[in-house]
Amino acid sequence: MRPDRARPDGESLRHVAVPYDSDEDFLRLLLPRVRGALREGRRVLAVVTPARLALLQEALGDDAGRLDSRAHGSWYAHPHRALAAHHEYTLGRRTLVIGEPPWAGRAEREMREWIRYESVINAALGGAAAELLCLYGPHGVPEEARAHVPLTHPYLLGPYGETPSPGFVEPHELVLTGDDQPLPGPSGQVESVRFTAPELRRLRHTVGDYARAAGMDRDLAASLVLSVSEIAANSVEHGAGHGTITMWVNGRELICELADPGGALEDPLPGYIPPEPESSRGYGLWISRQLCDLVELRTDDGTLRVRLHMRLGGRQGTG
Repeated sequence: MRPDRARPDGESLRHVAVPYDSDEDFLRLLLPRVRGALREGRRVLAVVTPARLALLQEALGDDAGRLDSRAHGSWYAHPHRALAAHHEYTLGRRTLVIGEPPWAGRAEREMREWIRYESVINAALGGAAAELLCLYGPHGVPEEARAHVPLTHPYLLGPYGETPSPGFVEPHELVLTGDDQPLPGPSGQVESVRFTAPELRRLRHTVGDYARAAGMDRDLAASLVLSVSEIAANSVEHGAGHGTITMWVNGRELICELADPGGALEDPLPGYIPPEPESSRGYGLWISRQLCDLVELRTDDGTLRVRLHMRLGGRQGTG
C-alpha cells in the first residue's frame, strides 16, 4: 500500500526505535507492547536472536504460543529482501513486528544500506496497520548506525515511554555518506554493449555469458540477467529508446552499469516502494534491489546511470 493512500480506519505505520541496555531492560520495554498487541488481536512477529526469542517466550508464559517468529539470520540477510518480507507480512493485517538487524561485522557500504533500509521502511509501509519495534542493544551496534537512529525512526521508546524523535528525517530527504558523490569509473577488463528494443534478447545473452565467464554460478547469473533485462526494457520504453551497458569485475564482484541518455530520476525513492498490483511500472528497480547485492543510481548531464553489483561468490548482503 502506498503511503499516500490513507486507510479507512485511520491506522498507519508506527515505527519505533527501542534502545535497551540489558535483558531486564529488553523485557521491561517489550512485554507491555507485546501483551497489548495480543489483546488488540494483532499478529505479533519476533525477528530476533534465539536468545532474545527465548527470553520473550518465557516471559509471555501461556501466551508464548501466540508469538510468531522467523529465522533472524535469513530475514536480515539483505536489506531490500527484508523490506519485501516486511511488506508481505504486514499486508492486509494488523501486526506488531519486533526486529533487531545484526550490525556486527558489516562493511561500511553494507551498513549504509541497512541504515537506509530503516529510513525507507517508513515510506514503504506507511499505510500499513503495523507497529515496528526496532531493537538496539548494548553490544554490536556501530556508532554510525546508533547515530542515525533518531533520523530514521519517527518515535523512540525509553524508560519514560514513547516520544517523537526530534531528529527524524523523511526518507526522501535523508542523505547518507557518498549519496551525492560521482560513481567511480570502470576498471580492469571492461565490456560495453549498446542496445535498442530489437537487441534486448542479444543483450541478455551477452550479460549471461559475461557473468558465467567471470565465474558466477548460473542461478546468480540468471538473477543478474533478469535485473539488467528489466532496467534495459524500461530504458527502451520510457527513456531514450536506447542505452549502453558496461560490465567489469572488481575483486570478487561483477558490476553492470546501464546508461540511459533519456532517463530521469522523478521518483525520490526509486525501487524502494513496492509497486501497486495494478501498476505496469515500477517493478524493474524493485526487483533489482532484491536480486542484486547493491543498486546505485546517479544522473549525470541528462544520463541516468543504474549500477548493479553482484558478488561472484554468492549473494551475501551488500558489503
